[in-house]
Amino acid sequence: MTERRKMARRAASEAVVEAGWQFILGGFETWVPAQGISEAIGIATIAGPAAPGDAGLGIDIRPDGIRLRIQDPATGWVEQPEVDAAQAITARLREHGYHPGGQGPGPHVQRLELALDTLDEDRIKPFWRAVLDYVDGPDGDLVDPRDHGPSVWFQAMDHPRPQRNRIHFDITVPHEQAQTRIDAGLATGGRLLSTEYAPSFWVLADPEGNEICICTWLDRDERRDAVLAAQARARAQEHQADLPDAR
Repeated sequence: MTERRKMARRAASEAVVEAGWQFILGGFETWVPAQGISEAIGIATIAGPAAPGDAGLGIDIRPDGIRLRIQDPATGWVEQPEVDAAQAITARLREHGYHPGGQGPGPHVQRLELALDTLDEDRIKPFWRAVLDYVDGPDGDLVDPRDHGPSVWFQAMDHPRPQRNRIHFDITVPHEQAQTRIDAGLATGGRLLSTEYAPSFWVLADPEGNEICICTWLDRDERRDAVLAAQARARAQEHQADLPDAR
């Protein structure tokens, strides 16, 4: 079997820009606007069959359009087959009067990637894999198998930087899953730092002290109401103190 050659970034970008796609973090992305969810679903049904089954096509359907992403799931990259798929999708969409992206960066075409400085990637990576419920990516990073959240990668350091700003994550999960996520993080050597605001959120840290909050919706309204009530009482007390003494 012939090994596929990894495409250079410039070549990848230039190969699809005329078709209305952008090269973003190892994949091709484009946005096709729609007027409502029904049209967005229709656009998706046009685009999907135009790509081969192994093209690694992902479709995110929104009321105002669809976002398309093509990336080889095995390599985390794009090569000629992905170029061919992007061009085939564009040709099919244009036949139906839809025009993906166009020249330059378009709306809704971006990816968020988070980085953690670390002295020992092997020591902290299992923690983040567990609490985020991620899987190993093709480039040594961690990725969301549902493609909902940003990828996380680890940058090696030669020495600690205790005064440097540390990254803080908030991961919001269904409340019935919070304890499972906490337990998974603790099982990898993580630490539970605070339960003061549980069950709204718990503060955990990996073995090097990088923090994450496991968040739910529980008690948030009650906490807000309590804060507002305390603020109202404080204002009332200040107003009473400002009144002239009638004695």
